[in-house]
Amino acid sequence: MYSFEIERPTRLADAVKLLSDSTEAQALGGGQTLIPTLKQRLAMPERLVSLSGIDEIRGIRTDGEGALCIGGATTHAEVAAGAGAYPALAGLAANIGDPAVRNRGTIGGSLANNDPSACYPSAALASGATLVTNSREIAADDFFEGLFATALEEGEIITEVKFPVPEKAAYKKFEQPASRFALVGVFVAKYGDGVRVAVTGASEDGVFRWSEAEAALSSDFSAGALAGLSLSGDGMISDLHGSGDYRAHLVGVMARRAVEAA
Repeated sequence: MYSFEIERPTRLADAVKLLSDSTEAQALGGGQTLIPTLKQRLAMPERLVSLSGIDEIRGIRTDGEGALCIGGATTHAEVAAGAGAYPALAGLAANIGDPAVRNRGTIGGSLANNDPSACYPSAALASGATLVTNSREIAADDFFEGLFATALEEGEIITEVKFPVPEKAAYKKFEQPASRFALVGVFVAKYGDGVRVAVTGASEDGVFRWSEAEAALSSDFSAGALAGLSLSGDGMISDLHGSGDYRAHLVGVMARRAVEAA
């Protein structure tokens, strides 16, 4: 590790100012990704601005339109315990990492980092969620821009995520047993106007929507509707845990399991 400053603001406005005051400042959520990155010196910010003490961006509520709104600094464990209005989302959060990770990691930090194998990006994309920052609102369809890349600008903080609650939904993942990250994860959500299917862990471009599966399930919401559908292994992640073709096959398997669970 190396020398850096750490600030612990208790107001969002103070955090925004601290981040804007220096080009070498970086926001710190739960630290489950950033701290190991610092230890490896893959990132070397001069200042960390902790968001964990800002109560105004923490907690779970419902808005007037029935959406489940989750503060960006809300931990995975808090989502698992408090997102009962959206059981599929609560179940996803309950199976992230281990208890230590769930009690420190935050939903905002996970979405801002956009790890290609993280679970929350699939939930946000499949739900058609809206990501609220200190300066604007971003639709999930416009937020994810590739591996570890998002539409967030420098110093922008995710303050809340609004999840429209679907009629039916489920998330199924085939996890890498050591990290419990998704080797492949599929989130399926059925709404009145159609079905959305989002896949994480598989593509070299990060989380994506499987449009063919969405069309089939919008006509017939059953696992059988996915029979005959498949994805190419081209463009899928290939590593020591599995080839691109293997991951492409797993997408279909996890999608069918998610539909059956929903």
